[in-house]
Amino acid sequence: MSKLQKYREKRKSDSTTEPMSDRKAEDGKEPIFVIQEHDASTRHWDFRLQVDDVLKSWAVPKGPSTDPREKRLAVRTEDHPLDYADFEGTIPEDNYGAGSVIIWDRGSYEHRTEKDGEKISFDEADEKGHISVTLHGEKLQGGYELIKMKGERWDDDQWLLKKTDDDEADARRRPTNTQPESVVTGRTVEEVSQEDE
Repeated sequence: MSKLQKYREKRKSDSTTEPMSDRKAEDGKEPIFVIQEHDASTRHWDFRLQVDDVLKSWAVPKGPSTDPREKRLAVRTEDHPLDYADFEGTIPEDNYGAGSVIIWDRGSYEHRTEKDGEKISFDEADEKGHISVTLHGEKLQGGYELIKMKGERWDDDQWLLKKTDDDEADARRRPTNTQPESVVTGRTVEEVSQEDE
C-alpha cells in the first residue's frame, strides 16, 4: 500500500490544487520540516517532518510554542507528499480541509532521538512514541519533542508538542501571534483567503 493512499483517498484531484505527486527525496540532502497555518473549519498549524519520501504530519490547534513549560496537543494526520511543503493557497469548499493555507515556517531539521545513549531511527522513535528533533527554521530553532499520549483515555493519534529547554527557548515569545506572515510570500492566512475569493 502506498504511504500516500490515505492522503489521496481524502482528496479530489480535479477540484483542489493540493499536490498529488510521488516525488522522491534527493539523496544527501538534509530532511526538511514545514509548518503550515491552516484556516480550515478550525484554525490550526500543521507540523510536518520529512521522513524518507513523505511528510509525517500533526495538526497543532494552538500552534507551536517557544516556551518549554507549554505542551501543545498535536493530532497525528495522514502522511503528505513532499511537494506539500511548497503548498500555499486555498482548498475549495466541499473539499477535505477546505480553507486557506500559508507556509508559516520551514527549514531543515535533525532527528536526534536516543535510547540508552544511542541514536535510534525515526521509525523506532515513532513506534516508541517519543520523537526528538532540532529545527533550523526561519521562525523556530532548536529542540522540539513529540510525545505520544498513552492510556485508555487517549487514542493513537494524540501527541504533545513541546519546546526543549535550550538556548532557543523563550517563554516571552508568542510567534504565532507576533509573526503571522508566510515565510514565502509575506501574506497572512486571511490575505490568502481574501485574494482567492
